[in-house]
Amino acid sequence: MKKITLLVAALMLVALAGTGCKKKQPPPMPPQGTMEQPGMPGAPHGEGGPPPVEKTIVVPGDVKAAWKAVKIEVEFKEKKAKKQFTVPLNSEFKVPDSGLTLKVGAFLPQFKMEQDRITSGSNNPENPVVRIEVFEEGKEIFQGWLFSKFPAVHPFTHEKYALTLLEGVKK
Repeated sequence: MKKITLLVAALMLVALAGTGCKKKQPPPMPPQGTMEQPGMPGAPHGEGGPPPVEKTIVVPGDVKAAWKAVKIEVEFKEKKAKKQFTVPLNSEFKVPDSGLTLKVGAFLPQFKMEQDRITSGSNNPENPVVRIEVFEEGKEIFQGWLFSKFPAVHPFTHEKYALTLLEGVKK
C-alpha cells in the first residue's frame, strides 16, 4: 500500500510540475506575404512595399522602320461627335476645338511586357498599343498606353473627351 501511495504522489507531482512550469510563448508571427506584412510578396499594392520596377520601353529596329504614325479617334462627348486624326509617332498634336495636346510616343504592334521592359513581340498588329501623354491647357492629365483591341484597359478618362487608338500607320 505504501508503494501505491508513493507512486500516486509521484505522479501527481509530475503532473502538477508539468502544468505550472510552462514558459510563456511569444504570439505567432503571420506567414510572409499576408496582408499584415506590407511590402512582402502578396501584400496589397501601395502599402509600404518596394516601388514597382520601372520598365524600359524597347522598340525593335524592324518596328521603328515599319511604322510612322497612329490613327487616334477623339470623341467630343458634349457634341456627341467623333473625329479621327493621324498623328506621327514621337510628336505633339493639338486637338482642334479643345484644350488638349497629345504627345504620342512609341507604337508597339504586338505589346509584350517582360520583367524589366516593354517591347513588341513582332511586327504583326496582334495587340497594338501607343504610349501617350495628354495635356489640358498645358497641364499633364494622363500618361499611359492606349490599347487598340482592348480600349477599356487603362483608358483615358475625361468628362468631355475620350481617346481611342484605332490602328498604326505603316511607312
